[in-house]
Amino acid sequence: MKKIVIFIVKFYRVAFSVFMPVQCRFYPTCSQYMIEAVEKKGVWRGTLLGLKRILKCNPLFPGGYDPVP
Repeated sequence: MKKIVIFIVKFYRVAFSVFMPVQCRFYPTCSQYMIEAVEKKGVWRGTLLGLKRILKCNPLFPGGYDPVP
């Protein structure tokens, strides 16, 4: 299951992220964060962490360095 989720994120990077501006508020990027979270925490917890991170990607939250806990 981990490999499937990671494949989907990598596919998104290649297929869809080219149409979006290259401006990320965080380091690592949200897609890299999702991959690291799934690898470290497992599919369910990692996906929840990744979605939480994506929701923080707006002007209400400061960007910056935000590693996977």
